Amino acid sequence: MRVGVVTFPGTLDDRDAQRAVRLAGHEPVALWHREHDLQGVDALVLPGGFSYGDYLRCGAIAALSPIMTEVVDAANRGMPVLGICNGFQMLAEAKLLPGGLVRNASGLFVRRDQRLTVERTTTPWTNGFEPGQEIVIPLKNGEGRFVSTKAELERIEGEGLVAFRYAGRNPNGSMDDIAGVSNAAGNVVGLMPHPEHAVELGFGPDTSTRMRSGLDGLTIFALALEAAAA
Repeated sequence: MRVGVVTFPGTLDDRDAQRAVRLAGHEPVALWHREHDLQGVDALVLPGGFSYGDYLRCGAIAALSPIMTEVVDAANRGMPVLGICNGFQMLAEAKLLPGGLVRNASGLFVRRDQRLTVERTTTPWTNGFEPGQEIVIPLKNGEGRFVSTKAELERIEGEGLVAFRYAGRNPNGSMDDIAGVSNAAGNVVGLMPHPEHAVELGFGPDTSTRMRSGLDGLTIFALALEAAAA
């Protein structure tokens, strides 16, 4: 598959996302935020970072970038779209995903290896996992607290839109321990932890098996997209 990775001013994990796509056996396609051409890609990744310096509100300015017109159209046509951290914030700001992300309850930037429970496995990005499977991927954010109105939260939970939930410890005070959500169709997924940093031995998170061995992020880029392409 050809997977577009969009770079915005202030993005810093775009090369990592491209490398993750390549290690997963797919072709990464670098896209620039001012373009209106998705170059025929089959899926999209909005990577993490600090788009536009995170001024105003994280992801709010990037959500109005020229390329987001095409991202929204493609998502509404069913193209798989993954938002990681700042990319998750963009997708929420663009109303492609429910809820929003605000400053961590502690007020602190958090960096840690994070345990997650995979809740929804019927999306192109999560169908390589088993329901309830626990994975470990790195987390790094200062504004990763998932929030929504009570009515919207009831809809999210009622319709099974939670894709990932924090396990063991909620690092930022997210409602219902939500670490990632999907849209109703399931093709759009956002999560705050960084799967692109858990795709190579020696560079992933520490696990119970051995240090720096976590490869759980590779499943999101490999098995899931392969299933979507089949």
